[in-house]
Amino acid sequence: MERHFIPYIKRETTHSPSTRQPHTVGLSIALLLFFISPHAFSQDIPAQNIPAGATFELGFSPGGTSLAVVLHGINAAQNTLYVACYEFTSRPIAEALIAAMHRGVQVAVVADHKASLERYSLIPFLIENDIPVRRDSRYSIEHQKYMVIDSEDVETGSFNYTDGAVKHNAENALLLWHVPNIAAEYAHEWKRLWNESR
Repeated sequence: MERHFIPYIKRETTHSPSTRQPHTVGLSIALLLFFISPHAFSQDIPAQNIPAGATFELGFSPGGTSLAVVLHGINAAQNTLYVACYEFTSRPIAEALIAAMHRGVQVAVVADHKASLERYSLIPFLIENDIPVRRDSRYSIEHQKYMVIDSEDVETGSFNYTDGAVKHNAENALLLWHVPNIAAEYAHEWKRLWNESR
């Protein structure tokens, strides 16, 4: 059983010794530590094996390798490409998605509602080019950034699909190849977002 250190903090008081109230600070801290401990909110999520034969590509920004990883994933798509995004201002990524659609890939995007209305957002550009887009306004922000490619591969990471993420931010992009079990989990979440969005 894991033990938590619970410090005792003596409360200063102006009462005389005969009228002093019982000390409850230590008990309050103990209860607080219990309710904010990882175990208070944990769920049993079973670990899963990564399939044999899975490979990955990893890129970082600034420096351009994050963008290269994302574009490689898009350009490899043959059947389906489902995107969840927060901000979207990267023209190379937008153009790669449009090119994928033109070669017969089913492309669809779930975007954060507020971010999609910002001045430099390219979500309207995707819509103008016939890519199905839904905007999610259910949360403070729809902050997920990932792509599910051909129900087999997944691109994910901190990397927003923006010029800023390429040139100015410290970001990462991870592309997992041949991971259908992981792709299925991401696709399930993507469909949930799609169904709740407009």
